[in-house]
Amino acid sequence: MNIPRTYIDVHILQTVPPSNLNRDDAGSPKQAVYGGARRARVSSQAWKRATRLAFRQQAGMTAAQLGTRTKRVSGLLAGRIAERTGLDGEAATRLGNALLAHELNIKAGKKAEESAYLLFFGISQLDAIVDLVSDRAAELAALADDALAKAVSDLPVRQQLTSGHPIDVALFGRMVADIPSLNVDAATQVAHAISVHPAEIEFDYYTAVDDEKTMEEDAGAAMIGTVEFTSATLYRYATLGVHQLAANLGNDLDATIEAARAFLRAFVVSMPTGHQNTFAHHTLPNLVSFVVREDQPINLVSAYEKPVRSKDGILGQAALRLAAELQNGSNAWGFTPRTVTSVYDPVVATNAGYDSDETKNAALLAEAFGSPRRLDESIDLTVAAIRDRLQERDA
Repeated sequence: MNIPRTYIDVHILQTVPPSNLNRDDAGSPKQAVYGGARRARVSSQAWKRATRLAFRQQAGMTAAQLGTRTKRVSGLLAGRIAERTGLDGEAATRLGNALLAHELNIKAGKKAEESAYLLFFGISQLDAIVDLVSDRAAELAALADDALAKAVSDLPVRQQLTSGHPIDVALFGRMVADIPSLNVDAATQVAHAISVHPAEIEFDYYTAVDDEKTMEEDAGAAMIGTVEFTSATLYRYATLGVHQLAANLGNDLDATIEAARAFLRAFVVSMPTGHQNTFAHHTLPNLVSFVVREDQPINLVSAYEKPVRSKDGILGQAALRLAAELQNGSNAWGFTPRTVTSVYDPVVATNAGYDSDETKNAALLAEAFGSPRRLDESIDLTVAAIRDRLQERDA
């Protein structure tokens, strides 16, 4: 079925206080040089995992709709075989390993209960594999190894892991180098978030005092240490290929729409958890814009190639630059969005700093981003736009 090419670009500006959302191997907040200036950075992997975890907090989202990424596929499959069929753990493990080994050739890892690599799959897909043997599990478990391997050789195990994908596998894809037939092309790309301004790493020196010591015994700290942090106004970007998402979900229009809706909300409200107990960095975005395109995705990070520099707030200038860059894509390059729906506070236009014409600033934001709306309304309008677009396949 021919699904028309459709993308949803998600542009976000978000201020984050002192924090260490995503650290490197030395414990420092990740950074990148862009436009000749060192910026704070949060990796795409960190925000994708935060998005996946945010799915679990959404109302109405069930475990059957979601995936898990683990090396313990053998143990999970054996557990579900035992639960369904009544086989003991050893017999269930042997049957599960036979199912995974023949057609999939999933290699064992260093630990007996683990595979050699992480696999990303849906629990419902494991249940579909159990369905293949549930009515004759005891018979199969009684066979010798060679006979068991032959008995399961004709079962469509691979088909169960290459269809009926949970929404997070359909969105983020799956790559298994040793088993290319299990690969799923990602429908979503997530950029590394970077600060729109230069950012420095600072150090917090902290101490811990022993509550049971008296001042007469020892007035010093029982422990001292440091933790690195930075603060930033971040530009976050992701793009969702709705046509690829539909293909991953078997061209099911309703499933595609609901998966897109779940992703938009989860990506917007998600937050990496690095050092969250230390910094409590639970902020909401300051500006969100959903841009539906029929041509190609466009990352607007070039708005900040020249870093924003201000001692009187960053967000206002960042919002106006983003608006100008979005319009430039249409005016100069001819990439005109199908729809643009945004969440922002119009007051940001009055805090832009470098241009005192508040009316002009407000008009620029409105022209680029449309009238400000609530998040739920913006998601509803975006989903309606892609539903209309996908239904064009039948026109």
